[in-house]
Amino acid sequence: MEILNLIGREKELFKNDIATHENELYQKVSTSSFLVIGGAGSIGQAVTKEIFKRDPKKLHVVDISENNMVELVRDIRSSLGYIEGDFQTFALDIGSSEYDAFIEADGKYDYVLNLSALKHVRSEKDPFTLMRMIEVNIFNTDKTIKQAIDKGTKKYFCVSTDKAANPVNMMGASKRIMEMFLMRNSAKISISTARFANVAFSDGSLLHGFDQRIKKSQPIVAPNDIKRYFVIPKESGELCLMSCIFGENRDIFFPKLSEDLHLISFADIAVKYLNSLGFEPFLCKDEQEARDLVKTLPKEGKWPCLFSDSDTTGEKDFEEFFTDQEKLDMSRFQKLGIVKNDFNVDYKKLEYFENTIESIKNKKTWSKELIVDLFFEMIPSFGHKEKGKYLDSKM
Repeated sequence: MEILNLIGREKELFKNDIATHENELYQKVSTSSFLVIGGAGSIGQAVTKEIFKRDPKKLHVVDISENNMVELVRDIRSSLGYIEGDFQTFALDIGSSEYDAFIEADGKYDYVLNLSALKHVRSEKDPFTLMRMIEVNIFNTDKTIKQAIDKGTKKYFCVSTDKAANPVNMMGASKRIMEMFLMRNSAKISISTARFANVAFSDGSLLHGFDQRIKKSQPIVAPNDIKRYFVIPKESGELCLMSCIFGENRDIFFPKLSEDLHLISFADIAVKYLNSLGFEPFLCKDEQEARDLVKTLPKEGKWPCLFSDSDTTGEKDFEEFFTDQEKLDMSRFQKLGIVKNDFNVDYKKLEYFENTIESIKNKKTWSKELIVDLFFEMIPSFGHKEKGKYLDSKM
């Protein structure tokens, strides 16, 4: 299955930029040590492979998912083989004391890349998962930056999201607040980040769900009114590595919009995906019809689909990689734009956020409304709209 074709593209976005800077990339990677946090997710695996193939002196990968870590190693050994450098993986929760002991035991890295995140809009549906999203996306990031500072790391990279620009959901807002914490730490360590589009067929994504539905002989469901920008997994790894190696302090890298990167709806991709497998989509009127027809239609070369308007909380109508207020450098790279940030920190606001969350957690009882109100205090322009419906209530 050729992912580029499914998202309506013929060529990779960053091919020329990578080729232009390959010698410098290889020289810097091959003489450096790396820690990749959250390295077994889709983007984490992609950036780990980009580092590995350039022969780093040390590459340690940490992820909470033991199973995904096993697959990462099998994938690397089967495709890239071996390197002379120290390559090891560790199945650890970065919020744990075991991770702290792991950092204390060595922790010497030139570059630390943090790819860990709760990335789903659905993670805001209940107050408990929402609090974990805050812990993972904001406080674990802040903690690992401080550890990197203490250990003399020269560069810290972490992933943000396009949804942090003018956020409308709690996930995007958590990443926007994370960017505020990055800014505070940038006084003591060089930090860069990246905002990028949906990673096509990444774990847990709707497109990955298409693949799962086919394997399980189930209908395909997709919104027909939401369009998104997509990058392939390899491009996500390249974007992260370019930002990590070449980004200046407080830089945010993003893919430039062009004829090569255009909006495409989930429904359109579903049609292309089914066509690539030899099926024609059959549009159903409701979920029950779709569930019933999947027992018979595939034998006729058709697949039951349910395409409808999105009505869930937190879905953004459009995607943007930067806001009108941000300064841009659009000339340094061919397909990569950069948001340039001056040092600007509201220390009292960040301390207030830390203290409020700590107070809420100590009580061991809280509501989603309480956290939403706090997010509005942190981001006055927050465009959150509660529709009362989440993806758990849909097929």
